[in-house]
Amino acid sequence: MISSISGTVKSTSISSIVVEVGGVGILVQLPVRIAAQMQVGKLVNLHTYLIVREDALTLYGFVDLVDRDFFELLLSVTGIGPKVAQSILAASEASVIANAIVSSNLKSLESVPGLGKKGAQRLVLELKDKAANFAGGNVSAKLSITNQVENALQGLGYSAKESSAMISQIAGSEKIENLSAAEILKLALKTGGKK
Repeated sequence: MISSISGTVKSTSISSIVVEVGGVGILVQLPVRIAAQMQVGKLVNLHTYLIVREDALTLYGFVDLVDRDFFELLLSVTGIGPKVAQSILAASEASVIANAIVSSNLKSLESVPGLGKKGAQRLVLELKDKAANFAGGNVSAKLSITNQVENALQGLGYSAKESSAMISQIAGSEKIENLSAAEILKLALKTGGKK
């Protein structure tokens, strides 16, 4: 996975930029509020998230690591893909959106293009507990790692509910504070969600 990118901005558009890295121009999708701040010729450092599909490799960029981690969390919600997740982050920072989720502020969430009423309700239902960690603007490294493991489990075919249960189960029976994402994933797969 491409975790970050540094280079010179070669061109900009409404929701993306081209960053030149070692003579290669890399297209990076950005939330609109971030893309509007980019200037051609300036050096940029972005945290990134790579989405791999059959027909495309799409790189999403974020100025703050918290925004990238929140983007990953949004992708774990049923029915929310990268475009809607980026649209959610286009209006506000992760902490503002997280506060709206925690306080069940459906009105502000429904105003996000592509989300709608049902999407906003699903967002609150599935993320209310997890979003609390982002509401203050801080995210712990362990939360980020457990989110990565949950996303990996979902990539392996487990549902969001099963993934969350597997993480909760090993967190209850093991000390996972000092373990890497790979070690946590191995433990989760070992338990397989079975009690």
